[in-house]
Amino acid sequence: MKIKSIGVLTSGGDAPGMNAAIRAVTRAAIYEGWRVFGIYRGWEGLIMGDIKEFTSSSVSNTIQRGGTILKTARSEEFRKPEGRAKAFENIKKFGLDALVVIGGNGSLAGAQILASEYDIPVIGLPGTIDNDLYGTDSTIGYDTALNTIMECVDKIRDTANSHDRIFFVEVMGRDAGFLTQNSAIAAGAEAAIIPEDQTDIDQLADFIGRGIRKSKNSSIVLVSEKDGGAMHYAERVRQEYPEYNVKVSILGHLQRGGSPTAYDRILASRLGVASIEALKEGQRNIMVGIKNDQIVYVPFSRAIKMDKPIDKELINVLSILSI
Repeated sequence: MKIKSIGVLTSGGDAPGMNAAIRAVTRAAIYEGWRVFGIYRGWEGLIMGDIKEFTSSSVSNTIQRGGTILKTARSEEFRKPEGRAKAFENIKKFGLDALVVIGGNGSLAGAQILASEYDIPVIGLPGTIDNDLYGTDSTIGYDTALNTIMECVDKIRDTANSHDRIFFVEVMGRDAGFLTQNSAIAAGAEAAIIPEDQTDIDQLADFIGRGIRKSKNSSIVLVSEKDGGAMHYAERVRQEYPEYNVKVSILGHLQRGGSPTAYDRILASRLGVASIEALKEGQRNIMVGIKNDQIVYVPFSRAIKMDKPIDKELINVLSILSI
């Protein structure tokens, strides 16, 4: 099928660099002579017909902006066949030949379902700060979030040192510990408690035993938001090690915001252009990712369903450097 017109949407949690991706998709498509339609508020906007044609100037002065100019929303209706039928009616109504979907695991799962039910090519771009999509070394927004967390922890350390405290800092990431582990290394934290390191060894007891008791009066521990997060571990310290002064900082949604880093702007731009190249090649139902600095195509089924492993060497690096 010859493509003449595409739709682009962002879905799920926002991530810095999404605007750079929207810009790249829009301009790369216009470069090919295609029409581009921006779909507002994700799958919900596709159902409601909240769709507007984009020109090159529609995405001017957006590469540096955080969030997403197309807005985003969770859509319960899209989970139902009736909702997806409405979405497809609008795809036909606006004459869209293909979709580019920028989002995380849930967003690409929705793209896979729509593509399986209706004969329309869908290309996914990995837009999530969690970095949890299989088949790509990095996701759009991850590097910016990493830098944001590092800057926050640098500031928290000033207070931790001044008051001889243990600070448990809770970091986003859902079921993945990439943000927690790497920001712990970057910020010089004493420990990181992540889902991937759930072994028979009690991570808290291990940290207390090897770190703060030996030489340190203050410590920073980064904790993934899963399984009770920072509050859970702070409460354990209060009960099991009452001699320590414990504080909690939950970074929350500030991790999603801010102007994207150069890396995220370049990554989003490359992946956006590559999504149009993929459609030109006749690709469909794939996520465009990056592996060893090369563009790769990953089937939705692998990107969504397969667990992305964390490099255990990172755990070793933090352990060595936290003495």
